[in-house]
Amino acid sequence: MINVVLLGCGNVASQLYDAFSAPSNAAVKVVQVYGRSAKKLLPFQQKTPVTTDLQQLTEADLYLIAVSDEAVISVSDRIPGEGKLIAHTSGTVTMHAMNKLHHRGVFYPLQTFTKGVSLDFETIPLCLEAENEENYILMDKIAQSISSHVIPLKADKRRHLHMAAVFANNFTNQLYRMAHEICEEHRLEFDLLRPLILETAQKVQRTSPFVAQTGPAKRGDVKTIEKHLELLSTKEQKEIYTLLTHRIAKIYGKEL
Repeated sequence: MINVVLLGCGNVASQLYDAFSAPSNAAVKVVQVYGRSAKKLLPFQQKTPVTTDLQQLTEADLYLIAVSDEAVISVSDRIPGEGKLIAHTSGTVTMHAMNKLHHRGVFYPLQTFTKGVSLDFETIPLCLEAENEENYILMDKIAQSISSHVIPLKADKRRHLHMAAVFANNFTNQLYRMAHEICEEHRLEFDLLRPLILETAQKVQRTSPFVAQTGPAKRGDVKTIEKHLELLSTKEQKEIYTLLTHRIAKIYGKEL
């Protein structure tokens, strides 16, 4: 049994805790959860010892920091002693930014996490990095216990992957928000768009985004584009529509 101390009690930490604590996982045990807020630790303490004091951390094989990017270094610097294996879950922070007194690694799950939404870690890519082979092997065993998609990934590649994820998730979700805004403005049900959104996401599972592209910009349909611009009611909507339209048209060799 590999013992893990989980540092954090937010969305990522909660999902990892559930995955490690699943009855089917006989390889890993969360022996303690650390958090700054006693209130936020309440959901964990029914099953696992908890602490709000970093000086009271119990012995473990891995100390996994699952906090905001801004807090990773602060937490790692305050882990007492030396020689412990600590890893964080950030896509952008390097492992070398953490406390030099300890062995360091990265345990980055590539997924969006939302409070109250359960995820199946089996399909989530886990990107690992460690300072030496021994530490990597241990982290790999921990990762393999919850996911079938575990890959080694150095810091430079991980940063670019995280940036691509911002485009694929954060930016697309913001476009959904704008679509929702337009629907509300004109008293349309956003639910009418959900099948389209689902098919768009499913399509890129079957083919490349380049092949999957459709719409007036790809066709060079200037009349439709002009009508859309007339209908849009805010400067922000017009700017984003124009930017993306010209980008698509350029990629597919259309003159607008």
